[in-house]
Amino acid sequence: MKHNPIISNYDHFEEEQRAFGSRADQIEFIYTKRLLDFYIDSSKTVLELGCGTGYYGLYLSEKCKSYQGIDLVPKHIKQFQKKIVDHQLPNVQAAVGDATHLPEIQENTYDIVLVFGPMYHLQPNERKKVIAESKRVCKEGGLILFAYINKVGAYLRACFDDDMKVNYPNAATNHSVFVEGIDDHLPDVFYFTMPEEMVQDATDEGLTVVRNAGVDFSFNPTGINSMDEGKYAVWTEIMDYMYNSSSCAGTSNHAVLVCRK
Repeated sequence: MKHNPIISNYDHFEEEQRAFGSRADQIEFIYTKRLLDFYIDSSKTVLELGCGTGYYGLYLSEKCKSYQGIDLVPKHIKQFQKKIVDHQLPNVQAAVGDATHLPEIQENTYDIVLVFGPMYHLQPNERKKVIAESKRVCKEGGLILFAYINKVGAYLRACFDDDMKVNYPNAATNHSVFVEGIDDHLPDVFYFTMPEEMVQDATDEGLTVVRNAGVDFSFNPTGINSMDEGKYAVWTEIMDYMYNSSSCAGTSNHAVLVCRK
């Protein structure tokens, strides 16, 4: 079997715990769920590509008509399927699959397609395949939400965080992030982009952009985690403002591009 660096990475990393980490770690999930709440209701059929261990699948189980999760990592799907059984979720399914090629799914099948992982791990030509497949399986008039990692937002976080800024910025990382669009530590696993690049790829595929939202403006996680409740409440107001402003999307570590087919 051909070595896959993405699968290998997650075989040694517990994705299960990522959404339940520190206050700063949870920001991405809080704002992403806000987007989901706005666009998804009990009439919608949902496909999530890059579903991980089922964080959003469990969240959406009571909010949508049906949910299908697809993930490249077998370990993730095994964990997700156990949750489906443990929580007795008849409208939720999960299977191993590749977001760049979904032959098992017919065209025009889902009201909502969530691409909440693949864009983090694929080079531009492979991202375009995911966009095309997402469009194919989405119903006419349906929505596709693409989560992605920003070059600027990810780098700002490294430069500003108290625990990391001693090493950043540096010339080598400037080239890695801005020229090559790759993570300086895991270049075969994480790939970065920018809002304008995502918009261009989506519109090239014939999709209509609805909005672009940053979902984790956590520039200094160490500082955010040390805030008292009063200061964090004020910081939340700032994040709310940035979340609602598409011009701020590129400064967020993660962002979500919402498109309509």
